[in-house]
Amino acid sequence: MVERGVARRRGGLVSAAAIGQRVGRVVNRYAMAKHFQLSIGEQRFSYSRKQTSIEEEAALDGLYVLRTNVPSEQLDTAAVVLAYKSLGHVEQAFRHFKLSDLEVRPIYHYTEPRVRAHLLLCLLAYLVQRTMQQALAPLLFVDEAPPERPDPVAPAPRSAGAKRKDQTRRTAEGLPVHSFRSLLKQLALIVSNTVEVPGSGATFAAVTEPDVTQARALELATIARP
Repeated sequence: MVERGVARRRGGLVSAAAIGQRVGRVVNRYAMAKHFQLSIGEQRFSYSRKQTSIEEEAALDGLYVLRTNVPSEQLDTAAVVLAYKSLGHVEQAFRHFKLSDLEVRPIYHYTEPRVRAHLLLCLLAYLVQRTMQQALAPLLFVDEAPPERPDPVAPAPRSAGAKRKDQTRRTAEGLPVHSFRSLLKQLALIVSNTVEVPGSGATFAAVTEPDVTQARALELATIARP
């Protein structure tokens, strides 16, 4: 692309500065400058590959090194990898905080105590959410009993029960499987209405009778049926 621009007779790249600017945009875009030898001059540009450098990086492609100051008696090699991979749960929690569920930002507070109180409430809300997700796991698209990982580098295996839920969209009891959000919407259909008896002024509360899924969710969450 840059070579064609330099070779163009009309409107092409002429000065070394202009050629260098264009080359800089290209190599910065692909972050591969270290693998090329560049030669830039007035109306002149050429490049060559550093084959040795390319082969050395190709030999390490896809590999990374984990270092820890924890003694090997506490964390062996597999445990170090699993501890590193567990950071994914922390990253997921931050996504819940900032974007999907709790929406921490934007924060319209201007004093430190108010900001701290705002974040504390969000943290408590996330704790409630995680506790509910663990309790309601039989009704959700989550693995209730994930098998042990024989290889910490390989993708985490899923249990037969989780695979069955994914395929059939049904729980072991035959109930529909939900996401956490859809199950909350289902539970929100349980309402309490105040009914007034015409002509008497007397009132009484009438609570929606839970369906099978709602009743099972209340049972799993150890919430007494209304």
